[in-house]
Amino acid sequence: MDSRPTFGTYTARNRRQTFREEPRLPSTPFTRAALKAAPAPRPETPPAPFGDLSKAEVADLCGLTRDILPGQSGSSAEQRRADIRILFGHLATLPGTTWQERWEASGFNDVNAASVSVLGRPEVRYHSSCLTSALKMAFSLRIIQPSVPGFRANTFTDYAEPFRIMQKDPRLDEFFETVDAQSHLHPGHRRRAKFDLTCALTTQGIALEHLTPSALLHYSMENKRLGLTHGATNNTTRFAALGAWEVLHRMGHFPPGTAATLRMFIYNGQSTVEELVDRYGIRNAGVRQLLIDYLVRRRAETDYITIEALTRNLASLFWATIERINPSQQDLALSSGVYDQWRAELQYQQRDRTKLRKGAASILLAVRGLYVDLHSWSITEPERWAQWVAPCPIMPRDLKGFGKRSREIHRRMADRTRVRQPLLPVLVQHVEARYEHLTSLLEAATPVPLGEPFVHQGRSYSRTDSRDDRRRAATVSDPSVRVIDHRTGETIHVTMAEDAAFWGWAVVEVLRHSGIRVEELCELSHLSIRQYQRPKGEVIALLVIAPSKSDRERVIPMSAELFHAVAQIVRRQTRNKRTIPLISRYDPHEKTWSEPMPFLLQRQLGVVRSVMATGTVLHMLTRTCVEIGKTNPAFAKFTPHDFRRLFATDIVNGGLPIHIGAALLGHLNLQTTQGYVAVFAEDIVKHYQEFLNHRRLLRPEGEYVDVTPDEWAEFEDRFDKRKVELGNCARPYGSPCQHEHACIRCPMLQVNPKMLPRLAEIEKDLLLRRKRAEEEHWLGEMEGIELTLTFLRAKQADAARLTRRAPVDLGIPQPRR
Repeated sequence: MDSRPTFGTYTARNRRQTFREEPRLPSTPFTRAALKAAPAPRPETPPAPFGDLSKAEVADLCGLTRDILPGQSGSSAEQRRADIRILFGHLATLPGTTWQERWEASGFNDVNAASVSVLGRPEVRYHSSCLTSALKMAFSLRIIQPSVPGFRANTFTDYAEPFRIMQKDPRLDEFFETVDAQSHLHPGHRRRAKFDLTCALTTQGIALEHLTPSALLHYSMENKRLGLTHGATNNTTRFAALGAWEVLHRMGHFPPGTAATLRMFIYNGQSTVEELVDRYGIRNAGVRQLLIDYLVRRRAETDYITIEALTRNLASLFWATIERINPSQQDLALSSGVYDQWRAELQYQQRDRTKLRKGAASILLAVRGLYVDLHSWSITEPERWAQWVAPCPIMPRDLKGFGKRSREIHRRMADRTRVRQPLLPVLVQHVEARYEHLTSLLEAATPVPLGEPFVHQGRSYSRTDSRDDRRRAATVSDPSVRVIDHRTGETIHVTMAEDAAFWGWAVVEVLRHSGIRVEELCELSHLSIRQYQRPKGEVIALLVIAPSKSDRERVIPMSAELFHAVAQIVRRQTRNKRTIPLISRYDPHEKTWSEPMPFLLQRQLGVVRSVMATGTVLHMLTRTCVEIGKTNPAFAKFTPHDFRRLFATDIVNGGLPIHIGAALLGHLNLQTTQGYVAVFAEDIVKHYQEFLNHRRLLRPEGEYVDVTPDEWAEFEDRFDKRKVELGNCARPYGSPCQHEHACIRCPMLQVNPKMLPRLAEIEKDLLLRRKRAEEEHWLGEMEGIELTLTFLRAKQADAARLTRRAPVDLGIPQPRR
């Protein structure tokens, strides 16, 4: 069976639909576009740049030392001859007629094999490196074809370049030139791409022209299986040859239609319904086919992750458990004894029978839904479903308390929001202070020469001066910056720390000011930024949110803070006048890859540029909360969804009608939004409910009629009426001023940074009034002035922070002329 993942157009409209396989593309240099990991077949004429040397004499091999690497000195050639005599002298003592057979008999080609350096004499310091050098020549001359573990057991100082010179392959030379032209890759990652390719060619005994996608995929998977992937000591998600794959794809080496990244073949795509059901080993063929037919019908109306969960509930937690309890059960008519045993099994988790299951009610609902659907479907299609109709064993009393459990969940969520609401300013201050500190530290350390000390914000540092630092400074135009903190002795990788701090700050800012889901955050792209220009010339920034849990796309007007965060992300992605790269994103829920898009939350990690995953966002927040917890033990952990609940709390508490809040949050049901804002007093929720009911009574049929020109004009005039002396009033549409136009004290006032001189004048006047009140002992007046000064200085600080933020060109696409 062809295991190739399927791809399709990825848009907001069809993201939850089944992805259909695209037609096969013709004209490839291979017999078929290989999609399964497998080593390349041995070519009819194996590569032999210096002829067949499989049975060559040691003296003949020594005679090649001057020819294999032109330009080497006589002493280097003599040293190579000595190395060859040591290595091949040992192999000559082993059984076999060819050097390959002797190599395989040596034990150096096995898994967990030792390096050939063990053959060196301990008293001779350079013997181990001499043997490794001789082995490198044996591999490059194609005398020996090692296995992946046999090759990687030896550490070569430089393998790729000598291998390229000895092969005399123009296509391989082109690959090296293309790798060197990838300026976005670190020099170390370019060397890794060259090494991976040459290692794959060596271990499979082929030339570059015979390297298929499946052969390179096989090399990558072998490295992962053996734990040999570079940098994957404690990370099982890293794969070898990622950079080599992308360069080969860019060169056009792979067949048309081959995925641009190796990861697209590594991650499994959507399983069929048959494959989902067969995961759980159902023995009854009739019930197995019934579940498949039932799930296929349900598949048309839901998304993949829901069908996957439903399959688990019905096939694993229901029927597979029934078969363990009663192996002779042939239909859905369960006896009371079997049903009671199943209910008892359901109370505990499968993996740990000592832990109670929390979501048993959802399983009961899924099973009851199966019985009810079969009853209703059998009326219209009796020939297909009637034979399986049976009394549902799950009685209504078994679901008693479901509403109570739902209310308990809402209560816990409301309590969680109450706890985190006062902690949000602490989190925001921490991420912003950390980002600003590391940004200024990077700016201060960058011009400092290697090894030189400097002082930043009263603290002493010095640039590191290791061999790697000097090498990077000589070969990279923008080398990474590392410093040593003299107070703690800690070495800080400032470039990496500043990048992590930026994304930690950006994630918090976008989540708390937009209320979007974490999946929607990761799917934001450059195309999500839109603008609307009013007839009077005012431009309103908009953020288009692709749906994650529903098929409804929505548009969010961006506040100044949200716009600033998005603008900073765009600025970071477009540094050095580059455009945001088009890359594909993997959806772990739908198990599909998107079309290449300019995603905003993308980063260069090693040789791969990828979109930030939802798990990465969660880990960022967790690390930040742990850092704060070291100095504030009472600090609670935040998750991405906490910001969504806090956003709902804030907008409804600010007076925004709850149905508008539901539209901003993407909720199809007002009760969902009410659950998010359950932290408020009951009378507030009741007030909004009565307000909605009253509107429905007054306008039952005209609720969603088209807006009249007068209504639209009134709506636009509202924006003009919100303009005040110091900036803009952010109170919701249709609501009056609740603070009697005391703008300085009003939290809805958004101060224009240009009005900082006016704020200074107001502050000076307040100070004079406070002095007069002190002289006259007007204690009540003094208290009011102090409160106004507090609000005034807070607004001054916010406006001053905005002035430090340079404008950003968002690069919003314009219509072609």
